[in-house]
Amino acid sequence: MTELKNKDQQHPLYNQDRALINSLMTAAPTDLNLAELARMRIRYNGFPGARDLQADLDRVMQTWNLTEAELFEKTRQLHASKSAYVSHGNKSETEDWS
Repeated sequence: MTELKNKDQQHPLYNQDRALINSLMTAAPTDLNLAELARMRIRYNGFPGARDLQADLDRVMQTWNLTEAELFEKTRQLHASKSAYVSHGNKSETEDWS
């Protein structure tokens, strides 16, 4: 029974997300970066693992002086007025909400 306790999972996009979160940790809160932060918060909300990513997302929020409610309000407004994910002819730039 103890074996099942505290079994963290590895997210399939961990490595890709680690790189993104590392860049957010040293970036300014642009429209795109706010959208990416919100997307990562949604992806890892309640995820049983990737504790380091979740802690780093919290650090970015603190650095940018945002609460989760403020972040989601800003990104709702952003997505309502325009898309933060503007393609510049690069098909590899996609929204990945999985």
